[in-house]
Amino acid sequence: MRTWIGRALIGAVLAMNLQCAVAFIINPEPFLPAFELAGVSGMAALRGVGVLFVMWSVPYCLALWHPAKYRLSLYEAIVMQFLGLAGETAIFLGLPLENQALRNSLLRFILFDGGGWLALLAAAWISRRAK
Repeated sequence: MRTWIGRALIGAVLAMNLQCAVAFIINPEPFLPAFELAGVSGMAALRGVGVLFVMWSVPYCLALWHPAKYRLSLYEAIVMQFLGLAGETAIFLGLPLENQALRNSLLRFILFDGGGWLALLAAAWISRRAK
């Protein structure tokens, strides 16, 4: 049971990461204004971020398969999620108030990564002795 609860938490974070990745890769145009980007170069940049999201999902997939067996992958995902949270927070704090659209976008990522980090920590705790 503990393994399945851990999987559900990891799966939720992974699903949100991949949903964002797919949206950025397939149809980046609606997201351009939120990042103060425009045109072909902006779409290429967001597609690149989407590809990065897919790349970063590898340890989440292993942790999802078996949180206790692939503990290292779960720990890697926890660290990656925290680094995203810390980096986005630092960027957010350095942005001028005039860049409200960009600040709002970063705030959404901060909230997502913070929630994801807590979910992954909970998954690690819950699945700590699962076999």
